[in-house]
Amino acid sequence: MRRIIPIVLLGAAIALLTSIAGAESSWPQFRGPTGQGVSDAKGVPLTWGEGQNVKWKTPIHGKAWSSPVIWGNQVWVTTATEDGRELSALCLDKDSGKVVLDQVLFHVDKPQYCHPFNSYASSTPVIEEGKIYVTFGSPGTACLDTHDGKVLWERTDFVCNHFRGAGSSPLLWSDLLVMDFDGSDFQYVAALDKKTGKTVWKTDRSIDFKDMQPNGKPLADGDMHKAFSTPRVISFNGRQELISEGSNAVYAYDPSTGKELWHIEERAAHSGSATPVIGDGLIYISTGHGKTELWALRPGGSGLVGDSQVAWKVKKYVPTRSSPILVDGLLYFVSDIGTASCVDAKTGQEAWHSRIDGSYSSSPIYADGRIYFFNEMGKTTVVAAGREFKVLAENQLDAGFMSCAAVSGDALFVRTKAALYRIEGHDASSTSVTESTENKKTKVGQEK
Repeated sequence: MRRIIPIVLLGAAIALLTSIAGAESSWPQFRGPTGQGVSDAKGVPLTWGEGQNVKWKTPIHGKAWSSPVIWGNQVWVTTATEDGRELSALCLDKDSGKVVLDQVLFHVDKPQYCHPFNSYASSTPVIEEGKIYVTFGSPGTACLDTHDGKVLWERTDFVCNHFRGAGSSPLLWSDLLVMDFDGSDFQYVAALDKKTGKTVWKTDRSIDFKDMQPNGKPLADGDMHKAFSTPRVISFNGRQELISEGSNAVYAYDPSTGKELWHIEERAAHSGSATPVIGDGLIYISTGHGKTELWALRPGGSGLVGDSQVAWKVKKYVPTRSSPILVDGLLYFVSDIGTASCVDAKTGQEAWHSRIDGSYSSSPIYADGRIYFFNEMGKTTVVAAGREFKVLAENQLDAGFMSCAAVSGDALFVRTKAALYRIEGHDASSTSVTESTENKKTKVGQEK
């Protein structure tokens, strides 16, 4: 494999972008600092559009559904060629939107099949001071130095037929980088030493797929083995539980060792994509395609658990792809076809539901008393948080949303299918759009 390495001057430029106070305004992983899609920022824009409250707009080459991550004055995204042969990482200056690093990490001679609805770069990186961890699933995982773009370690030996393309994002916990691999052939969770990339533990999913079809015939459909979810860690009665959704089951592992603690099955559901949401002593998770339900699970189980571990289930208007938002005892979510809902987090009782325009894959975010819903046609519907449904604004950009928004300071960073935007400001003085043609595709220094 070839790798594009930044020249020395570019490395120095990137080093200047790393802020000592990076964590204060960071959005370091999929769904933000807590992994819940919730920001405590104030003054985040309510309204915008092409030419309104857009500080900058930078085209991003390729096709990718991964979300932006932010540390200090750096914004990182991944991308891929539509055929999956080149897998790249990009770093942008947060203030100007200028691309300061555009680096091909992996060249893939024979890419796996990826469904057109997915992309070859759908997994969101995770970043911390000085390092960013990027994965594209089995084709490759790498750790980069954020000061100069140097690749510190990489792995290309994980075996998994993603079947429809990868989608799970990595999780940093303690000194481990944890990743889900749920393919048509193999299903497991792996934890790597974040300093070296070496495998610390690897645990196969325990569910038996052999007799899972309702008609009793052997299971042959790879979709029934698939999952795309990103794991989370919960602390319960002094015990750490790594919550990870696979196909047909939700699992809890000891994050230090990978030992399975408990799992709960739903044989009629598959291809789970939602990230677990944790709060109020419960775990909230969507079961995925097939029998699509939203579950509130109690942590602290042992072995194979049943309905006694389930506090409640919601069966209407549940998304198969996006994750819910938990704020002040209420859960908000939007179905794939655009029905937004709010339920009581303790009981599952509905507070409201309402149709909003479009189809949805992106998970919503919360900021400044508002829930932001982003659809696949580029429209954002902003509603007031609370037990009464109230639309505050509807905003339109040129291309649709598949990734999730990030928040830093009082700015939104949103990625459409074509570009990355910084949305900020509330008056006419901040409505100009800067788009630099040099940002369309900048390749530097090449080395075999």
